[in-house]
Amino acid sequence: MKNDELQQQVRQIVNDPALSFHLRRHYLAAAAEAVMPYPLLSADASEALEKRIICDMFEGPAPYRPRYVLPDYAKALRQGSAFLELEAPSDFDDALSFLLILYTQVPSITGYPVFLGELDSLLMPFVGDISDDHLHKSLRRFWISLDRMLPDAFVHTNIGPTDNRVLRMILRLERELLQVVPNVTLKVDPELTPDDLIEDAVQTVFACGKPHFVDDPIMKRDLGDNYGVVSCYNSLRIGGGAHTLVRLNLKEVALGHQGNTEEFLETTLPHYVELNAELIEARIKYLVEEATFFEHDFLAVEGLISLDKFSAMYGIYGLAEAVNQLMACAGKEGTYGHDREANELSYRITRRVAELVGDREMPYTDGNNGRCLLHSQSGIDTDLETSAGTRIPIGTEPAMWEHIEAVAPHHDLFAAGVSDIFHVEDTAKRNPQAMVDIIRGAFARGMRDFTFNLSTNGFIRITGYMVRVSDLEDFEEDGARHGSTTFAAGSVKNSHVQCRSIKRVAVRERNPVGPPQ
Repeated sequence: MKNDELQQQVRQIVNDPALSFHLRRHYLAAAAEAVMPYPLLSADASEALEKRIICDMFEGPAPYRPRYVLPDYAKALRQGSAFLELEAPSDFDDALSFLLILYTQVPSITGYPVFLGELDSLLMPFVGDISDDHLHKSLRRFWISLDRMLPDAFVHTNIGPTDNRVLRMILRLERELLQVVPNVTLKVDPELTPDDLIEDAVQTVFACGKPHFVDDPIMKRDLGDNYGVVSCYNSLRIGGGAHTLVRLNLKEVALGHQGNTEEFLETTLPHYVELNAELIEARIKYLVEEATFFEHDFLAVEGLISLDKFSAMYGIYGLAEAVNQLMACAGKEGTYGHDREANELSYRITRRVAELVGDREMPYTDGNNGRCLLHSQSGIDTDLETSAGTRIPIGTEPAMWEHIEAVAPHHDLFAAGVSDIFHVEDTAKRNPQAMVDIIRGAFARGMRDFTFNLSTNGFIRITGYMVRVSDLEDFEEDGARHGSTTFAAGSVKNSHVQCRSIKRVAVRERNPVGPPQ
């Protein structure tokens, strides 16, 4: 970038009335990072990056902190922190204060922590015999503090899968406060998580669009017992994280392909999968070897994170458009989500990507046996006419069970996260147990993550994060306190995420049992 171009960009940032002080500072730092030259890439990788066939999320060529960090907060609570001059807390209120202080020091690509820990599990050892009133007042102050001190919808906490007082209070507070922060995921185990807890969470979704629901056994199968769902819906090992997230635009790969479907799977796709991997490797090596993050950051020094628990996220998106392009080139009219042959082609593509990524060694990724974790990437605000991850294009989604059957086979492959969003009509509130049945049925069919929202609760789910409709309405004139609202406004404008097809929920929807065929 030339000096005058940089000055113009900086001027736009500092003069933007929609940006708070903290956002201006964050974007100025990103602008400075962007002037660095990229680590050495091949000519093919550089060209693919320039054309955005492979994409570094516009996060700069010189990463100096991991994209996602998942500290071991349980260890921190046990041992305290020398760096922060904090003793291990001894009671509930001390634990809340300890965590709030620690959160301010956890880096990520957003500038705020993307993971707050499994808060019910972290706090239950400190609850003891405190009264419900004490629990409510203290946790309410803490919950408000999270939203005001960490104003970014990618800040995420986990609860479940077992029932407990803190979990129930968190759901109650979500319904009371109707906040953007934190994002929430409920871990669901078919044996450990009771129906009435899932129904309580469903009622909370009716109020504020949270939580997500994830299949805990599948997550543990791929990531071990100690995992966290962070940011939107990204799954990684606690005590580790992801060095970077780089994504492959399958739509652009298909548009540039000359030949039949078999040639696409055997020649074109492997070529671009490798170019994307080359970019990931360059970014990891810079972070670890040049920026030396893991040698100096206090989280690593105090054992709250460890390099051997880190991996990298290999993202894909634009699957729907790639499938439809290949089908059209073959003279076929079927489209992804609506045609059996198109759906089968989509599964062949994701299985092929998973095979190639699984065969590609990657440095400093011992958190996944020296390999990247595959991720169905949910898109960014500048994406145009390109569907997020493996999702069916917005506005064309079929009915609930047809939608689940179409996308569920992909979920098994994406250990680092995959999400499909279901927009449910308001009548579902009359029968929350039906949604419980649908969630359990979706997991029985192989889904890893189930996310739904109503069209009438004042929140829009953008990808994996929420934004208040009122915040969007005031954004252009007044800006926003939550930095994520900036991205949300772009997604509403460019991707029309508010136009998802609305699902009707029957009076009593029972799930089919068994794995997807």
